[in-house]
Amino acid sequence: MAISIMLDAGHGGEDPGAVYQNRSEKDDNLALVKELGQILSNNGIDVQYTRTTDIYQTPFEKAQLANNAGVDYFISIHRNSAPTPNQYHGVETLLYDKSGIKLEMAENINNRLSEVGFENLGVKARPGLVVLRRTNMPALLVEVGFLNSDVDNEIFDKNQRQIAQAIADGILETLQMQPADVNSDAAPLPQLQDEMDPGSPLYRVQVGLFRKRSNADQLLYELLERDYPAFMLAEDGYFKVQVGAFRQLGNAIAMERRLRRAGYATLITT
Repeated sequence: MAISIMLDAGHGGEDPGAVYQNRSEKDDNLALVKELGQILSNNGIDVQYTRTTDIYQTPFEKAQLANNAGVDYFISIHRNSAPTPNQYHGVETLLYDKSGIKLEMAENINNRLSEVGFENLGVKARPGLVVLRRTNMPALLVEVGFLNSDVDNEIFDKNQRQIAQAIADGILETLQMQPADVNSDAAPLPQLQDEMDPGSPLYRVQVGLFRKRSNADQLLYELLERDYPAFMLAEDGYFKVQVGAFRQLGNAIAMERRLRRAGYATLITT
């Protein structure tokens, strides 16, 4: 049976991710994921995707897609962002923890990307990230250069196919040295339950609204560390920190009450 990998193009839809000049992270992520998926498919990998178009999904929805599909690996493609343009450049890969086959794969991917021209910033543990914490299989989040780095953007734009090939080579290099059963180092998975009705709106609980991304990041990391399904939207010049994406209003109300008891100021939005 072929190894299966779910590829995730980070952000999407109403969530552009990082933005620099006229460039949105979500677009770079999707373009690279499509290139990467084609290469992996050509090498016998069963490739699935969280998205192939410009749609929004919460991090929990992305993790649940991978879990429901029962894939062997989950790989999320992103681009990084620094507080100040051209402050940093380079690639790094984030993991739930630095152990197991996912660490070997992350190191191989970073090494291959450095051959394309990116600086290798290493592998970092980031247990608070939902797509790394809530997936049932080894999961990686690859930050393919900084979106607000002119150096990294030049590398990205001139070498997109080579970048996709480098990531694929890092993956394939790891798989050639490992058995097919690779699910033993998965992170724990508490599931968020909510009835799904495609015709109903999504209800979210907003916890913060900020002009400065650094302030929004601080609240976001605090909520993730406290095990809330939090995420951030960049919209209308503001950074919005929200929790959950519920089809049923009652579930959103229950989450809002929980957050208020914890001391947060909240409102329900759609």
